[in-house]
Amino acid sequence: MEKTKLQALAVAAAKGRLLAVDMVHRAASGHPGGSLSAMDILTTLYFDVMHIDPKKPDDPGRDRFVLSKGHCTPALYPILALRGYFPVTNLGQFRRIDGHMSGHAEMRHVKGVDMSTGSLGQGVSAAVGMALAGKTDSKDYRVYTLLGDGEIEEGQVWEAAMAAAKFKLDNLCAVVDVNGLQIDGKTADVMPSEPLDEKFSSFGWNVIKVDGHDYEALSAAFAEAAAAKGRPTVLLAKTVKGKGVSFMENDPGWHGKAPNDEQYKQAMGELLVTLKDDGVEWAGLKWEEFKSFTGSVAGDVKDKAGDLIGKIYTLLNGEGK
Repeated sequence: MEKTKLQALAVAAAKGRLLAVDMVHRAASGHPGGSLSAMDILTTLYFDVMHIDPKKPDDPGRDRFVLSKGHCTPALYPILALRGYFPVTNLGQFRRIDGHMSGHAEMRHVKGVDMSTGSLGQGVSAAVGMALAGKTDSKDYRVYTLLGDGEIEEGQVWEAAMAAAKFKLDNLCAVVDVNGLQIDGKTADVMPSEPLDEKFSSFGWNVIKVDGHDYEALSAAFAEAAAAKGRPTVLLAKTVKGKGVSFMENDPGWHGKAPNDEQYKQAMGELLVTLKDDGVEWAGLKWEEFKSFTGSVAGDVKDKAGDLIGKIYTLLNGEGK
């Protein structure tokens, strides 16, 4: 993969994390940990792998994506916005009673969402149905679905896995976000699921292990999955829960908790530094000025949310270059 492409993916993911933390903080609710761990996977899918057109979100020939771990909308919604399905400013509606950005993936009002999800295990089942429909109709589209490694404790996941193998759904690629944590602690303590590779293989799946934060490795793994014939593929993506925010990383307490004002300022500062390190320069808006602005808004963020999202929107789109 070319260096410019790698940098573009890194910048997109860094922007997504910035927006994810902001969304959850403003809503005082949400699931940051698993969203941050999955951001690089979604970035690779939407900006490098999937055949989609944001201007035609209902194109019958498009590739499909199902967020089976449906609570991780702070990853999905920012990526959809950055990809062009709707304005970044719409993220200000996240978990608001007067908005349509539900805390769990919602397809009726959010462009680009292919399936409403939330009840764990049901998303992958819907993805199996989509893939089977594609096979039945002789369509070329592929179906992708993202599961959590806590989610796979649900029996319905394995029913779906059996069906996918039975119908030889080689147009289906599942990704398991293997961050090793769930809401109650380590998956190894709550309900051990390893060895995942042997379990999926015994269910008739093609299994690929991959670093879930390595864009080049992810892109190659998705290409390998597309080339596999006669059976579905699962990517076991090793990730870090809370990736990108030091105090959230590898801490199950951040599964479904919003940062307070001080934590928000620290997280935003760390994520802004990541963007800066990726070589992003913003004309008309100095780095320290933006960090100062974020800090001043944090104390009264609900009243000034429109201001903040406007500033972030300006930053992310590089206005004034």
